[in-house]
Amino acid sequence: MADLFTLSEEHRAFQEVVRKICEERIAPRAAEIDANAEFPWDVKEVLAENGLLGLHIAEEYGGSGADALTFVIMAEEVSRVCASSSVIPLVQKLGTMPIALAASEEQKHAWLPGVASGEDLISYCLSEPDAGSDAASMKTTAVREGDEYVLNGTKVWISMAGPSNMYTVLARTDPAAGAKGISAFLVRSEDPGFSVGKAEDKLGIKGSPTCQVHFDDCRIPAERLIGEEGRGFYYAMAAFDHTRLVVGAQAVGIAQGAIDFAADYVKGREQFGKPIGSFQGVQFMLADMVTEAEAARGLVYAAAAKADRGDSDLTQFSSMAKLKAGDVAMSVTTDAVQLLGGYGYTKDYPVERMMRDAKITQIYEGTQQIQRMVIARQRLGKL
Repeated sequence: MADLFTLSEEHRAFQEVVRKICEERIAPRAAEIDANAEFPWDVKEVLAENGLLGLHIAEEYGGSGADALTFVIMAEEVSRVCASSSVIPLVQKLGTMPIALAASEEQKHAWLPGVASGEDLISYCLSEPDAGSDAASMKTTAVREGDEYVLNGTKVWISMAGPSNMYTVLARTDPAAGAKGISAFLVRSEDPGFSVGKAEDKLGIKGSPTCQVHFDDCRIPAERLIGEEGRGFYYAMAAFDHTRLVVGAQAVGIAQGAIDFAADYVKGREQFGKPIGSFQGVQFMLADMVTEAEAARGLVYAAAAKADRGDSDLTQFSSMAKLKAGDVAMSVTTDAVQLLGGYGYTKDYPVERMMRDAKITQIYEGTQQIQRMVIARQRLGKL
């Protein structure tokens, strides 16, 4: 574990290895992934063969059993060069968190090794057309019929839908019980009645497909229930405590990528006979960008440490990490475009892609407004 100010030697060595992998094998593909808006299967293989899709999974289930800070470092480094690619390990963690929190040992041994190796991809199905921030109002149902559950409904905004062959699905098992009537299930892409619907044409992270998912009398074995009936919403919210901070890491990585490129650019770009980086106005912008990114990184690292310790204020810190880092990513990438002037507005340079990618970190896994509600409620309780 890092101390308050520095990474441990082990974490630093890991960071250097991952950065080398990202710069050599992922960065050269980033622009093409964005332009073609296609899932990068080759990058998935790079992540898998280097053990980066199983960092968060315990060793007994085929993973590395790494701490949360290690995962955060990986997410930041991949996001620094290609935000679309970073969604792959992020969603792998999100999809498996309810399993890690509540599944039986038999289920974990059956489901997690394939995810850890990268053989299986898993998505997370919570949001619906009329249940976004108000996820507890979902309408998708799961009705027990003998040894099966039958699912009906539609989920939206599902990251990696299509490439994924496994889906963690939240559905209502007791329509009258509100949030306490929601349960969690594992659905496979080959299950009858499951289908992937419309793919969204998005502003950013274009290499990560986002689609609707449909359940039309989708029948799954009853043993695919995760944990207990009626506890699914609790598992979903507990999962966010561990993954919102990872979105914060993604945001920090995007911001750092923009800072690195903009800093190199202003040192080389000359106007009025000298580098524009020598002008105070440019220096002040860059100084603010660097300072804000470091502040966000500190919150993300603090939240990761709390996740590893199981601190009682993890919910608050995870939301604060996402809130701060998401806002920083948007402001820093916007300023990076400004520092490049007209060139920053073109696809010849990566900062416009980074600005588009940054926006989603203020939206998914709970909007910034939801994060503020969570933080305030943690401090004030329910009034």
